[in-house]
Amino acid sequence: MKTQAKQVNPSLARFTDKRPVLSVVIIELLLLVAMFVAGAFATIQELSYTAPVLIAFIPISIVLIACLTWKKSWGRYGFRPLSTIPARNWMYYLPLVLALLIVALNGFRSFTIKEAMFFVFFTLMVGFVEETVYRGLILHILLRHKSVTAAVLTSSLLFSVTHVLNMLSGQSAEDTLVQLVYALLTGAALALLIVKNHNIIPLIIYHFIHNLIQFLGQDGRGVSVWDYVILVILLLHCLWLMFSLKKNSAVPGVSGSTKEMA
Repeated sequence: MKTQAKQVNPSLARFTDKRPVLSVVIIELLLLVAMFVAGAFATIQELSYTAPVLIAFIPISIVLIACLTWKKSWGRYGFRPLSTIPARNWMYYLPLVLALLIVALNGFRSFTIKEAMFFVFFTLMVGFVEETVYRGLILHILLRHKSVTAAVLTSSLLFSVTHVLNMLSGQSAEDTLVQLVYALLTGAALALLIVKNHNIIPLIIYHFIHNLIQFLGQDGRGVSVWDYVILVILLLHCLWLMFSLKKNSAVPGVSGSTKEMA
């Protein structure tokens, strides 16, 4: 059954309730500005390529943890026990496992324990921040006021837009285009999964493992046929999830979507 949003006095309503679109725009702009400023500082100081993310994401993660704890809203944004996911719904994560296996096919470079530990921290932080912002805050705000389709598309497009910054790193146009489409389809699949299961933990785990494999993988690899295979998998994954949600919503007493993740 659809969750009915509480009737709130307009004068007492939260800013995100009164201005949902503006709230999403502000969140996205704040993240982009933080990344731009951190990138500019790292460039001037000639810091390592991971420095911009560290400079921007460490304070962001601290703020997110503090706010979610202070407002006791972890569950609202999908931080729930994995046991809350119905056993039959775990099959919807299998395409992500397949994508990880394909990413790992490129092999791994040699690395030290210290380097591995750093990238575990780095990629876990990135996974936490990006999933909390896009599949937590932004998607949650949009689902309260917009359709599932609009919420998923908007959050996915914004997630993809943040990767435009990679164009500044000098990579080829093909690499950038594939990365943007990759981010768009990944964002859509993950957004549909949280609409399906209301749990952000598996998404953070996937994001973390995916990025960790890439950082510890072989250097200097451009776009390959396997990247296009993953794009097809993600596209089919999105279609599968959309069909599942539509099918569930057509069954009396069963909702494949929700206007609000309580």
